Amino acid sequence: MSLIRLLRQIKNDSDMWQSEAHGITHWDRVMENALMIGIENGADLKIVEYFAYLHDCCRENEWDDPQHGPRAAAFAKRKRDLFDLSDTQFKLLVRACSGHTHAHPNGRAGLDPTLAACWDGDRLDLGRVGITPDPNRLFSDQGKEYAIYNQAIGFNYEDF
Repeated sequence: MSLIRLLRQIKNDSDMWQSEAHGITHWDRVMENALMIGIENGADLKIVEYFAYLHDCCRENEWDDPQHGPRAAAFAKRKRDLFDLSDTQFKLLVRACSGHTHAHPNGRAGLDPTLAACWDGDRLDLGRVGITPDPNRLFSDQGKEYAIYNQAIGFNYEDF
């Protein structure tokens, strides 16, 4: 897999990977969360892994940056050779990055399991910025179960 090449390129192009809130430690947690969901719901795990490290790499700041997802998608298109994906897989990765911030689960019955794993993987890590993940804002049954479980046991994201 060319994930290492992608990370090398991101590190060359931006300092966002060093961010406390949106950098590589967040990306690692997104990958863990998304893989847990993706293994259970049948997601394409190659796409999930790329998404985890790509989705926030083009942020311009830590706060309000509503276009960071589309910028990450554009970055992926410019660097297409870094992705060991078929054209169909690549299109789904671009869609996952582009839509991850503003997607809402209403009316999303039957959402592609890969998109659900990617988007829930990211949202399950909202605790790092003081937001408790809302199960009603998640796309997969697995993501909702993880969020409810973490709330029930009083999981504290600040312990990590």
